[in-house]
Amino acid sequence: MPGKNFPILVVEDNPVARKLLEKTLVKAGHEIVCVENGQKALKMFNERFFPIVITDWMMPEMDGPTLCRAIRKTITTGYVYIVLSTAKANKEDIILGLEAGADDYLTKPINNAELIARLNTAERILSLERSLKEANVAIKKLSVTDPLTGCYNRGYMTQKFPQEVARERRYNRPLSIVFCDIDHFKKINDTYGHQTGDLVLTEFVKCINSSIRTEIDWINRYGGEEFIIVLPETSLNDAACLAERLRNTVAEHKIDICGQKISVSASFGVTGFDPDTLETKVYTEKIINTADKLLYQAKKEGRNRVVSGPL
Repeated sequence: MPGKNFPILVVEDNPVARKLLEKTLVKAGHEIVCVENGQKALKMFNERFFPIVITDWMMPEMDGPTLCRAIRKTITTGYVYIVLSTAKANKEDIILGLEAGADDYLTKPINNAELIARLNTAERILSLERSLKEANVAIKKLSVTDPLTGCYNRGYMTQKFPQEVARERRYNRPLSIVFCDIDHFKKINDTYGHQTGDLVLTEFVKCINSSIRTEIDWINRYGGEEFIIVLPETSLNDAACLAERLRNTVAEHKIDICGQKISVSASFGVTGFDPDTLETKVYTEKIINTADKLLYQAKKEGRNRVVSGPL
């Protein structure tokens, strides 16, 4: 049904004209809300977003051009297509209305076929804007996502991690990270092939994501088979306990390779800071390097283990 995704705010002080507009638009399948003046329209608009506004020019309290200017000054979630309806048909008035922020105009008395045709134009423009916005969101997501595993990539870590550190320090909260590495990953590739290696990486990330807090903790692929898990508002002790659970989860998880069940293990290095940690120790390179050294220690001690320590 046309217009169902683009609700319309109708602003018309004449009750007969308002009722005729309402009848025409509802019949055409539009969702509409009607108000009788610009002041009420602006209040309604601030309470709910309307991508299309049809407003009369001459109204008490606030006229159409003033309403246009007010809407254009409002920060909105999307573009607002404004149609100004007026009995003023000379070019000077039309230009004045467009300069006030209107996208289009209708001359009174309004012809129903012309009204629907102009709304179709509005919908095409709004649909294009929506498509472009969705494409930009998808592109932005791709730019920070590892294409194989679906977790964040190293570029996102570089951008986001310093912000996480700064925020936790500002509010005197702890933060920990877990640096993890799949054990003997090269042997997996050599024995079963790179497709199996890719499957192991994706299954590993699934195991991690199933055990960490959604929209709070996050994992990124740091390189190859190395991953870093960022744990905001998490003490070092709690992070070490989580890493041990993750180690068990990974080791117990069975991966089906053409009917053959295989399992892998991983090593974990855990570090972090709390409100009492010296400021000179709390910077991104120090945190990552410390976790990396602890990970190396875990691998050196036999792999499939967790080693934690302070900065």
